[in-house]
Amino acid sequence: MCIGIPLRLTGVDGVAGRAGDGSLIDLSLVPEATAGDWVLGFLGAARRLLAPEEATQILDALAAMAAALDGEQLDGAFADLTDREPTLPPHLEAALAAGLTEA
Repeated sequence: MCIGIPLRLTGVDGVAGRAGDGSLIDLSLVPEATAGDWVLGFLGAARRLLAPEEATQILDALAAMAAALDGEQLDGAFADLTDREPTLPPHLEAALAAGLTEA
């Protein structure tokens, strides 16, 4: 499994960027990226630009997952999920509405 990690660019030189953690990242898929931008990085390559708010949400979720693995309390870590009823993806909602109960 590959998990995308938000990275803030501290510098850009052509299709190469330097992230805040010091790593180099390939910017071929996001040539419009500039220093200060957040990108979603997978295995050393940026896949897309992120809004700062989305980068924060992802970083918070990753921190909460790490805390859960360490057995820590998750007070409010997933409030955006726990304070609402779960929803099905549209294709499953349509199948349920059509009366389908098995795959």
